[in-house]
Amino acid sequence: MRYLCTVNNTTNPVILFDGVCNLCNSSVQFIIRKDKKNHFNFTSLQGQTGQFLLQKFNLPPAHYDSFVLAEGDQVYSQSTAALRVLKKLGLPWSLAYGCIIIPRFIRDAVYRLIAKNRYKWFGKKECCMIPSAELSAKFLD
Repeated sequence: MRYLCTVNNTTNPVILFDGVCNLCNSSVQFIIRKDKKNHFNFTSLQGQTGQFLLQKFNLPPAHYDSFVLAEGDQVYSQSTAALRVLKKLGLPWSLAYGCIIIPRFIRDAVYRLIAKNRYKWFGKKECCMIPSAELSAKFLD
């Protein structure tokens, strides 16, 4: 498998998230706490690295309504990205990957409903999250 070595020399899969979304920021904090093996790096969709990766994978530059996982030369979004991340977090979270058998159009319909309402239900920040010094190594910009 080839990795995203062209992005800050990381060999880890990169999670792209909406940096101003409270739900997205909470999800990133959850992943950081559960990612005991340091599988993932992070970048906001609005940042320079996020924009570079969106361009690299031919995704729209304002693709802020989706959680995106860049893993090697592959990119995953919406429910598939979320399930692939959970799979790497170990038990009990990896059990959720069993939901991959649900047809994607159903999984993604639920995902889009939540994504469409995330600001209304969970709120929005004025600017992207700034990681602590301890966590800054996990963030690409």
